[in-house]
Amino acid sequence: MEKTGTVSVLVVNGQSLQRLALRMLLTAEPGLTVAGEATDGDGAIRASAELRPDVVLMDGRLSGAAGTETIRRLTHPAPRTPRVPGFPAAEETHVPRVLVLTPAGQEAAAWTALRAGAGGFLLDDADPAELTAAIRVVASGQAVITPGLTRALIDAVREQHTARPLPRVAGLGALTGRERDVLVAVASGWSNAEIAQWLSIAPTTVKTHVSNVLAKIGARARVQAVAFAYETGLIRPAA
Repeated sequence: MEKTGTVSVLVVNGQSLQRLALRMLLTAEPGLTVAGEATDGDGAIRASAELRPDVVLMDGRLSGAAGTETIRRLTHPAPRTPRVPGFPAAEETHVPRVLVLTPAGQEAAAWTALRAGAGGFLLDDADPAELTAAIRVVASGQAVITPGLTRALIDAVREQHTARPLPRVAGLGALTGRERDVLVAVASGWSNAEIAQWLSIAPTTVKTHVSNVLAKIGARARVQAVAFAYETGLIRPAA
């Protein structure tokens, strides 16, 4: 569902000067507001639950297990206790979108974070207009991957996965033959225009097929579909 109105952002960054710079940038941008700040993963989880931001803007240097677990807990919070008759209903669980600013050369870590539930990635040298636009896109429920990073992520996936498929094949059965073709093409790094030319269909039709594939396999972004294709054995890593 498209996000309308003001988008609230929680800034998660361990560097005070960077937090200040991001706050100044976002505060000056019409339609964006800074809900609060956090310096680490635990603080981000607490602040998200309290402030209920639309988007968590996270520093990619919060990496490794701590960063991945933070993203997972933000995007897959523990369910609320079921309502007890006679008592007020508990507040609905809040699930923000997560946009990660990542340094160049961290494609493997970026991929791990995407699997944990991140909604998008930008390189941390993105210009202000690109960053604010990405925040709005992620807030609307769509995914953002910085130009050029998709191919690097595909390469990282190829390096990480072996030819042995993992037990994650249920989603494959829900795909039509044409959707499988589209998934293979996406996993090979093809653009919508290239897929349209290959299959002799309109680019808008390709876009519809891609959306259907993502929905059926439970992916939020094309790069997550790439890993799904490798994990299920639909695509084999190059020797």
